[in-house]
Amino acid sequence: MTVSMCVLATWYNYWLRHYVGFLVFYGLSFFFANFGPDATTFVVPAEIFPTRLRSTCHGISAAAGKAGAIVGAFGFLYASQSKDPAKVDKGYSPGIGMQGSLFVMAGINLLGILFTLLVPESNGKSLEELSGETEAEEPAGTAGDDVKEEAGTASATRDDSPV
Repeated sequence: MTVSMCVLATWYNYWLRHYVGFLVFYGLSFFFANFGPDATTFVVPAEIFPTRLRSTCHGISAAAGKAGAIVGAFGFLYASQSKDPAKVDKGYSPGIGMQGSLFVMAGINLLGILFTLLVPESNGKSLEELSGETEAEEPAGTAGDDVKEEAGTASATRDDSPV
């Protein structure tokens, strides 16, 4: 996505005359949007949050993504307005122009790459193992333990036999 946006922004005036090339690169940016950030929106939250908090944090993450999409859509609409006040759409103030907006989007895409690379890879370990969270050993006589009475004293042993 970053490369597509940089290509579109760098040669923006060329793309104004060559629509097919513009459509190809714009289409590539959408392909990579669905291939990368869209997939990580659902996969990464499911992997990085501990089990006991996963559903709550996944919901918060999804809501933050939706809020970011709204800000991005309206921000792009305002930012992409022409620098020339005479060419600005009615009801809008001058912006940084389409070329500047595409460069800003490329920068935001690059930040997305960097933040995604900061997410730890699980490598087959549980999230609790990665974060150092492990459940404390259960005290004797709790669920999962068989209690044996021997000569008036109680001792607890864990039954490791298959069920």
